[in-house]
Amino acid sequence: MADVTHEQTGSGVPDPETAREWLETNGITIVGFGCDELPAFYSRSSGLPIDIRVDSPQEVVEIFRAQQNLGIERALLVTVPVPEEFEIPASDLDRTLQAALRDAEAKGVGGRELTPFLLSFMASDSEGATLRTNIALLENNARVAGTIATALSAS
Repeated sequence: MADVTHEQTGSGVPDPETAREWLETNGITIVGFGCDELPAFYSRSSGLPIDIRVDSPQEVVEIFRAQQNLGIERALLVTVPVPEEFEIPASDLDRTLQAALRDAEAKGVGGRELTPFLLSFMASDSEGATLRTNIALLENNARVAGTIATALSAS
């Protein structure tokens, strides 16, 4: 997702709604791979819309090729949700995030140091759950990207 942070939103953390709006404004097609809405980092849904859902790498390739054939020179963003077994309930995540933000503010942490601080705090506060979720999401992204690349090279 676009890096929309404190400077744009005043919240100190990435703002999915502003990021979604930025993507739409810039004509970036948002594809949900196996999901009906834009996934959040720690959960499978955010309540924000995607442009189209796909369930296979071949469908991504078809959309990509259609854009090429139509001369559409815009990005295609394929969003992949965190695996269900690693999803963190929104209420748990919100509690942890709010505690991390309070601690960062109390310690005067901001700018480039904010994100690593928040991630570290949240991993510690959640007894490693947020870290496990981030790793699972990265692995899932890599797996899906690999299958899309394979399908693209075969087309």
